[in-house]
Amino acid sequence: MTDDTNKHAADANAAEEAAVNADAAAEQVEAAAVEPDPLEVARAEAADYRDRYLRLAAEMDNLRRRTARDVKDAKSYSVAGFARDMLAVSDNLRRALDAIPTEARQAGDAGFNALVEGVEMTERAMLSALERHGVQKLEPVGQKFDPNFHQAMFEVPNTEVPNNTVVQVVQDGYTIGERVLRPAMVGVAKGGPKAVAAEETPAG
Repeated sequence: MTDDTNKHAADANAAEEAAVNADAAAEQVEAAAVEPDPLEVARAEAADYRDRYLRLAAEMDNLRRRTARDVKDAKSYSVAGFARDMLAVSDNLRRALDAIPTEARQAGDAGFNALVEGVEMTERAMLSALERHGVQKLEPVGQKFDPNFHQAMFEVPNTEVPNNTVVQVVQDGYTIGERVLRPAMVGVAKGGPKAVAAEETPAG
């Protein structure tokens, strides 16, 4: 056997041994990949469960808050439609009272005056009942016009108050809770100083 043959045989053996070692290393890596560390698996599962728990807890908290808000709104605003209808009845009672001339009240007999007082008591009782259910009357006179609560019907020339100040109420407005049940129909001042300019004037 020549030296070249021996050399080739040695190289072949070295290559075969390297291949065997590579296969063994690959098997070890594959075994490690197939069988991960149980502690790491447990930690990963714990982190996953904790993340799921936190998400679920946040969702339940949001659901609880939404439900509480919906229940509160239902209690506060469930009577809104009925209250709006009752305001129309109250308006008619007020119109009936306003239509009675002062002379007729003064000259009326006891029966007539008792009837008028009965209508007034009915109006007060109705408004009181509405107030117990969260309906509040707006008092816009002297306030700056707010389109969220007021409906402008006309302008009144008035230079003594700031522009856009409510100076007259044609029909009372009401709120229920934080919502407008019916805007107040009002007349607003025109011709006075701008309200913003008056607010920006420094105090002397």
